[in-house]
Amino acid sequence: MDGSADTLKTAVVIEDDPDIRHLLAEVLESAGFSTVSIGNGLDGVRAVAAYQPLITTLDVHMPGIDGFEAARRIRAQSDTYIIMLTGLDDETDVVLGLGAGADEYLTKPFRPRELRARIDALMRRHRQSPPTPAVPAQDQVGPSFPVRPPVIPVATPAATPAATEPSPTSNGQDTLPDDADWLVHRDLRVDPETRIAALGLDELDLTRTEFDLLATLMQSKRRVRSKADLTLVLRGESYVTSYLVGEADKRAVEAHMTNLRRKLGDNPTNPRYIETVRGVGYRLTSEDLIAS
Repeated sequence: MDGSADTLKTAVVIEDDPDIRHLLAEVLESAGFSTVSIGNGLDGVRAVAAYQPLITTLDVHMPGIDGFEAARRIRAQSDTYIIMLTGLDDETDVVLGLGAGADEYLTKPFRPRELRARIDALMRRHRQSPPTPAVPAQDQVGPSFPVRPPVIPVATPAATPAATEPSPTSNGQDTLPDDADWLVHRDLRVDPETRIAALGLDELDLTRTEFDLLATLMQSKRRVRSKADLTLVLRGESYVTSYLVGEADKRAVEAHMTNLRRKLGDNPTNPRYIETVRGVGYRLTSEDLIAS
């Protein structure tokens, strides 16, 4: 990213408490973002569609739609990094928030320095290409924020259906590159370079975090990775870090792992791909195990 693009970083703050909204905007602006502040979930979803921000902070309890529903709607149209903030710290809420598409989860009250650290860590992570910005209709945009004209992509010649919609069950070669540098475990394959994960001939639809967790475990093979270790990996840190890893971080890793296993069709009690080492962390199953 060049310097001019970096100066145009945008963040959307979706928070009904004006004091917290102001604090979030201050932290984000200190990190180099221009901010758009919204007081409710529905207008927040529309603001994300209009601005396609790099970062979106999202409160859970808001008037209109709650943060979980807002996250689902945002994730359906944007690849923005979502940081959910709430006063709740129950594991169920962590699972719901991350399952709805959040990348990070902070409980209130939070420390501004911790939020800034999480933002910096997200910016160090690989970012997928965002979808084409949605063009909101004039009567769909709430009055609480201005609409920036969307960038209209240059039209390209239409491709034939066969070229744009390959059958995922044909032979796998239409969607899975043959020259990829695959990490392989049984019928599970991961290419860290192209960020493609496949189960058999079918490409997996993983979030950034789920892919990072899976790639880390694939690279580590039978070496156990602790929840604290995986937290640092997701933050883009190594083993020496100044960031604290709390219980909420570990629960977040558990929630991401639950979602990942579900997409792999993996049973934690009789795993084919990822096994839990009780009290320690996670690792790949043995290649010698025979799945039942």
